[in-house]
Amino acid sequence: MNTYDLLRGVHIIAVIAWMAGMMYLPRLFAYHTETAPAGSEFDGHFLVWERKLLKIIINPAMSLTWLLGVGLILFHVYAVGQGWAFLLQPWMLVKLAAVIFLSGWHGFLSKSYKQFLAGERPKSAKFWRATNELPFLAAVVAVLAVTLQFGQR
Repeated sequence: MNTYDLLRGVHIIAVIAWMAGMMYLPRLFAYHTETAPAGSEFDGHFLVWERKLLKIIINPAMSLTWLLGVGLILFHVYAVGQGWAFLLQPWMLVKLAAVIFLSGWHGFLSKSYKQFLAGERPKSAKFWRATNELPFLAAVVAVLAVTLQFGQR
């Protein structure tokens, strides 16, 4: 079994789980905002669903994505012998920018959950629907950057 391929495959699975969770959570926030006044019984149900999505799927998937991503970088640097310079390739810079954006969006979603927990409604349902696909768009950019490896020297 090729260690690199295994590492890459598990990394991709972790990314899929991370993206799926981050695409679903804003939908929950939209429904939560529209249908569950703070302190209501339904509000409590939404808070449980959102917490479980964050704690059981999104947070572990992000951690695994980052851990395996760093592992892949180290593999390229040491096992393949590319050195650290490959991180400056245009395709890698685009991928890293997408990962930084996704991590920031993850932080924003986590902060928003805490606001829901405090009884606040940080954004409108329209906002949550409009931003629902941002993780998908960032993932498309990252995947195409890696698969096309444009600007490779």
